[in-house]
Amino acid sequence: MRKLVYYVGVSLDGYIAGPGGEIDFYPLSDKMAAWINARYPEVVPTHIRAHVGLTDAPNRAFDTLVMGRGTYQPALDVSITSPYAHLRQYVVSSTLTIDDPTVELVPGDPIGLVRRLKAEDTGMDVYLAGGGNLAAALLPEIDEIVLKRYPVVAGAGVPMFAGGFQPTLFTPTHHESFDNGAQVTWLTRA
Repeated sequence: MRKLVYYVGVSLDGYIAGPGGEIDFYPLSDKMAAWINARYPEVVPTHIRAHVGLTDAPNRAFDTLVMGRGTYQPALDVSITSPYAHLRQYVVSSTLTIDDPTVELVPGDPIGLVRRLKAEDTGMDVYLAGGGNLAAALLPEIDEIVLKRYPVVAGAGVPMFAGGFQPTLFTPTHHESFDNGAQVTWLTRA
């Protein structure tokens, strides 16, 4: 069965982006970027892949992406309607209209969507790209978290989970550290 994996970068105080959606405050080193490109090439947006040598890189972990409007909006802001053309793309939003046949709009029921995707007979895992509201709504279906924790305090912004009180246990299974002080931890649902 396919898993829903929340692959996410977070500050020490639990924010995945700044108040205006900023992510440029994360200290990304060349070594960590190379590791991301090698281990998870599919998380690099299509329009950036050629610039980092990933034009023909195969997907290694994910073949499907679920994202919320906040994650999709920056691509729209620069006239990109299919930011992850190398993946099946689903955008959960009740306020958007999408005019791109490679991106499927899901106006409601993200849980039903994820359950259908996870039940498919074939395929790789499903990449949850956020944001915090969608992650909170999908918490009951998240099987694994790949947490990139950066050594920076944001102070405010988009929380990793922006929802009600839902204590949910995860077990750390692996950990890697990088030269920029960042750490990646894999956690599976307990």
